Amino acid sequence: MSHAPSQPTDLISELLTGMRLHGVQYRRIQTGPTFGLGFPPKPGHAYFHYLAVGTAILRGADGSQHRLSAGDVVLLPRGEEHALLSGDEHPVQCLETIDAAPLGDAVSGIDTCPSTHAVPSAVLFHGCMVFDLGGMQGLSKVMPAVMLADGNGTQFPGLLPMVDAMKREVCSGRIGYAGILSRLADAVAAMIVRDWVERGCDGASGLVMAMRDPRLSLSLLALHRDPGRDWSVEALAAESNISRSVFADRFQTVIGTAPLRYVTELRMQLASQWLTHQSLPIEVVAERLGYASQAAFSRAYKRVIGHSPGATRRGRALASR
Repeated sequence: MSHAPSQPTDLISELLTGMRLHGVQYRRIQTGPTFGLGFPPKPGHAYFHYLAVGTAILRGADGSQHRLSAGDVVLLPRGEEHALLSGDEHPVQCLETIDAAPLGDAVSGIDTCPSTHAVPSAVLFHGCMVFDLGGMQGLSKVMPAVMLADGNGTQFPGLLPMVDAMKREVCSGRIGYAGILSRLADAVAAMIVRDWVERGCDGASGLVMAMRDPRLSLSLLALHRDPGRDWSVEALAAESNISRSVFADRFQTVIGTAPLRYVTELRMQLASQWLTHQSLPIEVVAERLGYASQAAFSRAYKRVIGHSPGATRRGRALASR
């Protein structure tokens, strides 16, 4: 069996293609010369900030600081607590306690600029969303808490036109701009994640190393493209063109889990996302993932996720009310 040598890149492309930002709540925020905005922890979510006008300091929960200027984009993939401030000592107010005016579907506006100031000192676009990496959801756990992109720099040559478009949409507030912003945010987040992967993922291990492994990436790519196939260790090893024993040892060493356990966990991650975000019937999900019966699928789902597929569906229904 022969494979093209570019498969690790194909696997990264698969990751970026499957990445989505779900359930996004956007805010357009404009401030006066002093401000302190607090963002509470949101497990399972990500924060996205784009500073269109002005400057700010992003302070993490651990006290680390990042100075932002107009054009900067920040992704916090684990939804950790943080604050945006005009200065180190300015008091912080939780954003969720500040009155917001609806500007459209899933978009609201916050204006803390005093009426004595004709022009806001800072204008930013903020989003909080479920950060969906498809079957590679575990990758978010090893991403940096703060991922910063300079829209005016040379590290992201394709980012400038995107952030320029975001700035126009944020500042104009034209009809339908929420949908346009969400698509731009998808693309910008993908560029930030791609850059992190291309730079070696800060030395992160596990799935990241496997993605860059010329052998393991072959089997991972095949698995992620066809998770419902009746996979065995032998079949996965054949995709990597190495022996069963060598593959199993290498997989366990690099990723930290046995191959078939990884297969099951991948399927359940996909199942959870399909049930939550696509509202697929349980029997359809079970069939897609190669289970002979809904009961067998439900047992595997509860073992990995901790509750039944039906509970996931009911939770989604309650959240959408």
